[in-house]
Amino acid sequence: MAKVMDKLIAYRVPKDIDKRLSELAKRTHRTKTFYARQALLEKLEEFEDYYEAIQVLERNEKTHSQAEVERMIDDMDD
Repeated sequence: MAKVMDKLIAYRVPKDIDKRLSELAKRTHRTKTFYARQALLEKLEEFEDYYEAIQVLERNEKTHSQAEVERMIDDMDD
């Protein structure tokens, strides 16, 4: 079975961001790549959620407030 390889993405960051990333990596004994990947994954989830919400709004589908969702969940537990 073939090994799945990670895809390399190269991008430039401002010097101050690189310095902060380097210092964090050094203090925690992790790599800059580790933190860049973690940050990207977290932000990517936010972007995905945001654009999904925009699509729902554009389709004029019924939306629910957090309180409504919590009540629905409570009702399911009963």
